[in-house]
Amino acid sequence: MSQSTSSSYTVFTGKRVLLDSASQVGPATIHVDAAGKIARIEASYNPAEATLDAGDRLLMPGIVDGHVHINQPGRTQWEGVVTASHSAAAGGVTTIIDMPLNCIPSTVTADAYSQKRESFRDGMWVDVGTWGGVVPGNAQDLVPMLDVGARGFKCFLCDSGVDEFPPVNEQQLREAMTELKKKNGLIMFHAEMDTGAGVDETSDPTEYNTFLNSRPANMEVKAIDLVIKMCREFAPHVPCHIVHLSAADALPAIRAAKAEGLPLTVETCFHYLTINAEDVPSRSTEYKCCPPIRSKANRDQLWEAVLDGTIDFVVSDHSPCTPDLKLHPCCGGKIPAAAVEGDFVKAWGGIASVGIGLPLLWTEGQRRGLTFQDIVRLICERTAVHSGLKDRKGRIAVGLDADFVVWAPEEENKITADKLHFRNKLTPYQERTCVGLVHQTVVRGTTVYDISKKDSADWDNKFSAKPHGQWLDSPITPRY
Repeated sequence: MSQSTSSSYTVFTGKRVLLDSASQVGPATIHVDAAGKIARIEASYNPAEATLDAGDRLLMPGIVDGHVHINQPGRTQWEGVVTASHSAAAGGVTTIIDMPLNCIPSTVTADAYSQKRESFRDGMWVDVGTWGGVVPGNAQDLVPMLDVGARGFKCFLCDSGVDEFPPVNEQQLREAMTELKKKNGLIMFHAEMDTGAGVDETSDPTEYNTFLNSRPANMEVKAIDLVIKMCREFAPHVPCHIVHLSAADALPAIRAAKAEGLPLTVETCFHYLTINAEDVPSRSTEYKCCPPIRSKANRDQLWEAVLDGTIDFVVSDHSPCTPDLKLHPCCGGKIPAAAVEGDFVKAWGGIASVGIGLPLLWTEGQRRGLTFQDIVRLICERTAVHSGLKDRKGRIAVGLDADFVVWAPEEENKITADKLHFRNKLTPYQERTCVGLVHQTVVRGTTVYDISKKDSADWDNKFSAKPHGQWLDSPITPRY
């Protein structure tokens, strides 16, 4: 790899470069200015002048993960910005958007937003923004949060799992959306609602089906019906988004709403596309999340919706915690005396996966006809649009941020503990063998992760010694 630059530019080149989802893979040389913006693109391979030569590896836009729980400030024993952004960088993720809950305070006021931004200072290896939250009584706080940089808002229609982020009812939702209408603010829904289902106390709580049967698909269907009703009421002024869709039973209603022209988008997660309920072992609470991983037949229907565009994009929903809250002995976890090891019912729900989504999606997706262009569409372009960043992220184009991932799609990648950079290493993916290995990650023209680097003054365990990420509070670009 040459370390030269051309004139005042930093230069990146490769034989296989994919600029966006509408392009073909081919040779390209990309010139990046001192501000980290793409200044010029040439359709040729020029290794002699390159700072980074990708060679035969695939160079494509950096990944934008729009659903990550960093848990800072307040619960950094669960995660933190340094470990979360390290993990992101190691997986080709150049932008993460943090969720408003599990941190303390929850990001439900402009002051809480400022506290989070300040706590992240000097700890970001990738670019980071945050969503705000909608909770009972904070409707008047929403526009001020948009004004300071929140990318949009998330609410729960059921218990969130943390007391400081309670759910909203329909009237409270209407009050919030009335405020958001003033700014065309995005609202996102954890779309589950109570349908009377509960835990069968006669069933073994260490068996996955005991938990799965307590969160049936009709909880999502009921909630999504309300989301569509509210979306229609406030259309076109308040874009609505369904986070982490799990239940394929909701797809007919979603398709009908989209056909109607409602401003509705939908995401699903890597775990819903790569794991079957039938394969979850007993006591393996690292697989627990809400809504739950469902059957293979359900997963196949989700894949159909991903490939036909009904589901707009895919995210990690990285939601880690300490092993003791998972009631799991992994990683030094100490199970409380009164608890049962591997109790799915009482364990915390959330899957740790930031930075390992690319090989997971590619390994499973290529079996189903997924292309490189689909990858860029699903985890780069559409997530950038969703985050209000389409003028900066998600594509390789002149004027946009020079965010790239260089990876080897054909290279075997076994997900071992040494490749997990988030704080708590408990994940259902450990020891899974995939294809697709990230070699370099570039954030605004600066390489922040390089698999080939040895420790030095400039490099520490393959990461740049200094953080180069920035806080994202730029104006939101229109989503519709």
